[in-house]
Amino acid sequence: MMTTKTHTGHRTHAVLESPYGPLTMVATDGVLSGLYMNLQRHRPAEELFGDREPDHRTPPFGPVVEQLEAYFAGELTEFDLPLALRGTPFQRTVWQALQEIPYGETISYGQLAQRIGKPSASRAVGLANGKNPISIIVPCHRVVGSAGSLTGYGGGLERKRRLLDFERDVRAAGRPATTLF
Repeated sequence: MMTTKTHTGHRTHAVLESPYGPLTMVATDGVLSGLYMNLQRHRPAEELFGDREPDHRTPPFGPVVEQLEAYFAGELTEFDLPLALRGTPFQRTVWQALQEIPYGETISYGQLAQRIGKPSASRAVGLANGKNPISIIVPCHRVVGSAGSLTGYGGGLERKRRLLDFERDVRAAGRPATTLF
């Protein structure tokens, strides 16, 4: 499981090309605090990302890039990275619960609300899910509507569908995916 830090400080960023478009990685004091898709809803303004690192493979982004590349290759099902998640206590609770949804599986907003002990808070869970600052690694794409419908994804429904299909295909193929601890 990933560790979470909640401090603020010096920010830097780098951009990684991915099968889902460019991903902007943001680090606060050397710890991943954001992973944003282009045209993502709730994406902070570029000037808040800090200085741009010219080489996305150097610290603090090297391990992030390595694990994302392994994920995109179908070789990694669980990330092991320190994270600096900034949000309300409720949002952080939701984001922690997202990290517990198994690779290739989905749950509904209502089920997620039940998991965190707030069964009547499915709308609030949806709002917190939508403000997740670290896409893919904190897998908000694995949350669906009550009938299994694809609803509300900050990166767009087509990306959500592609990510879910990708994970299901990897699981169905029985590829030997790695889980890092």
